[in-house]
Amino acid sequence: KIDISSRKQSVEYYFISIVPVLPNRIMEGGNQSGVSEFILLGLSDQPEKQRLLFFLFLVMYLITGLGNLLIILAISTNSRLHTPMYFFLSNLSLVDICFTSTTIPKMLTNHVSGKKAIPYVECITQLFFFVLFGEIDSVLLTVMAYDRYVAICAPLQYTMLMTPKICALLVAMSWFWAYINALTQTVLLTRLSFCGHNEIPHFFCDISSVLKLACSDTFINDVVLLAVGGLTVIIPFIGILISYTRIFVTVMRIPSASGKWKAFSTCGSHLTVVCLFYGTIIGVYFSPTSTHTAQQDTTAAIMYTVVTSMLNPFIYSLRNKDMKGALRVLFTRKPGLSL
Repeated sequence: KIDISSRKQSVEYYFISIVPVLPNRIMEGGNQSGVSEFILLGLSDQPEKQRLLFFLFLVMYLITGLGNLLIILAISTNSRLHTPMYFFLSNLSLVDICFTSTTIPKMLTNHVSGKKAIPYVECITQLFFFVLFGEIDSVLLTVMAYDRYVAICAPLQYTMLMTPKICALLVAMSWFWAYINALTQTVLLTRLSFCGHNEIPHFFCDISSVLKLACSDTFINDVVLLAVGGLTVIIPFIGILISYTRIFVTVMRIPSASGKWKAFSTCGSHLTVVCLFYGTIIGVYFSPTSTHTAQQDTTAAIMYTVVTSMLNPFIYSLRNKDMKGALRVLFTRKPGLSL
């Protein structure tokens, strides 16, 4: 039988005492077992498929980096795009570059070297940055939904509610919240023991996959993952749904068809990214594990770690005439010419 009261006291203890010791625990590693490395099984053990996957992920990674970098350059060099919506978009592009860089380079390196091992400390570090950038992505998408809500439902108050100071504060708070959550998840992981079994059926150190390898009690980790993770994923997703419900009601009151189309077109790109990102994350981390296999989890992880970040530049540029114009100017302007 499980002593529920002792479990609750243990959870309270970790929440109270975790903050002062977080940095030291990360530096020390905290591994309580003899496991010094994990084995990333990757996406396939067949040489033919491995070569194909290597070139596929290499191309996807290059497209992600180049596409998001062009978005950042186009926004930073075009004064007409110095608005809250594009400020948030440039930050999202930066985070997407960092997000994919957390996992893909290591997978490509392992393929070239022929090794599948990742040291314990490197695995924990990768997990920390994966959670960090993933949660910043989540919060930024919510902030962008709020920006669209204010622009469409309260246009007369937009300049007052979305000042440069407020926009910078929203981005800073998304980084701060994601940092605290990632650090908490990582340090709680370092208290676990691993008893020999060290094969991760993934191409990166995913937190749910690593937890399954622990031979010590993961009750606290599971509680924090669901509680704190839920605050960063489920609540923002609900906030996005509420924002778009209000937007839909407001747009439907616009008398002209052209006005409705213009309003919906400003939200279409963001809504597409939201569906891709949140749909796969909720399916992996917030659904019963008995309903999906390791292969399905890996496929979903590829969607929100690689595919979504790669598609973001295309979604926002192809559906947005302002972005298309800025990119056209970026490619055609002469060197030394300022906008």
